[in-house]
Amino acid sequence: MQKHIIPAFQTIKNDEIKILDICFGLGYNTFASILHSNKKLHIISPELDLELVKNLENFKYPIEFSPLTEIIKEVSKNNFYEDERIKIEVLIGDAREYLKNCDEKFDIIYQDAFSPKNNPSLWSYEYFEDIKKVIKKDGILTTYSVASPVRYALYLLEFNLYTHDSKIIRDGTIASLSKLEFKKVDFEEKLKRITPTLYRDFTN
Repeated sequence: MQKHIIPAFQTIKNDEIKILDICFGLGYNTFASILHSNKKLHIISPELDLELVKNLENFKYPIEFSPLTEIIKEVSKNNFYEDERIKIEVLIGDAREYLKNCDEKFDIIYQDAFSPKNNPSLWSYEYFEDIKKVIKKDGILTTYSVASPVRYALYLLEFNLYTHDSKIIRDGTIASLSKLEFKKVDFEEKLKRITPTLYRDFTN
């Protein structure tokens, strides 16, 4: 909630909000968004692991998710849910392939993939180039990562960088192509001392 949901909805005030939840996993970001907001939400989430999604209905979620039981079951069975307020699309497949062919624009992007060590293709400079193409000018990206290569890629792509001003969670990174009212990360000062190595796609 503190890392992703609250900063995102504090920023985006639209009545209809489009969210890209990178790597659905157990769906915590998606389901927490639904509980937190009464806005109309369209959530798209790539996920490689079909078996994981199929088993969501058997997973023991926190009691706070009890109102979402039927939604969780529907997503688990069909990778999809829709009612008058909520639309969830879990896209089974490679997030990079989705981004390369995506013509959507998102208000909120939850960058919550596994770490670069385990999932390097979702943290590279080229990946964030794809992200830049699908985020709205006034959109927001949230991530737990404070890694210099991640922040450097976002900086080079002209994102404004911020962090969570909270004493109850570790710092993460908040990024936007617009200026936001969060605690600013002075990355230019860091670049005076060191030039980080970027995570890159290495393709022939």
